[in-house]
Amino acid sequence: MKKLMTMTRQFRDDENGAAMVEYTVLLGIITVAVIATVVLVGTWVSGKWTALNTNLTAAS
Repeated sequence: MKKLMTMTRQFRDDENGAAMVEYTVLLGIITVAVIATVVLVGTWVSGKWTALNTNLTAAS
């Protein structure tokens, strides 16, 4: 019984697992933000290239 109580206290006082979960959530948020940024910039660049192509084709 004493061993079980000791293990329970160690588990309660151990904060490594909680920190790992927090870092994983933070990493997920950062990953989603990076993907969204890449998609938005890609769409913007694609629009600029299309406009440039249209203008160059019309000028010919």
